[in-house]
Amino acid sequence: MRSIAVLFASVLSILSAATVNAATIEMRVLPTNDGQNPGNLCPEKVTLTETSRPYREGGYTIDGSANLSAIAEKMTIANTDDFSAIWVGTLKPKYSKCKATAGIARIEGEAYQGHSYLRLRFVKGKVYLILDMTGKNDANDLTTVILERSVRNGNPTWTWGGTD
Repeated sequence: MRSIAVLFASVLSILSAATVNAATIEMRVLPTNDGQNPGNLCPEKVTLTETSRPYREGGYTIDGSANLSAIAEKMTIANTDDFSAIWVGTLKPKYSKCKATAGIARIEGEAYQGHSYLRLRFVKGKVYLILDMTGKNDANDLTTVILERSVRNGNPTWTWGGTD
């Protein structure tokens, strides 16, 4: 009987893991062309990660993280409200004069044409990561909800979800 229980637990674990999907999100950095920052060195792209939790009846949950340590340090939560969260960090010297914005360009290598609910701003030696649910709807045309926002190990992390 014990071996059946162990087998069942193993199968359940495999099935649960199979429903978790991690996605690499590539954000394309677009420097400004206002002429105010000659020699403006910016990263070409920034990569974030979002992972779907196993399906639960009635809705879905997505966990996200941004390892920005290659370009910034001292990330903190700058502002939050019911629909958005903003993290801010100090750009590393190499990128300290970067003046640019970024939005989602690709998810798992596929071109992204939807609402860029994740954005970046590079300005005055700082980088701002913005998670904004404004205008992002779920399957029932309800606004998706930010469930958690934090900084872990110096990196922005978040959880958002919606109904199905």
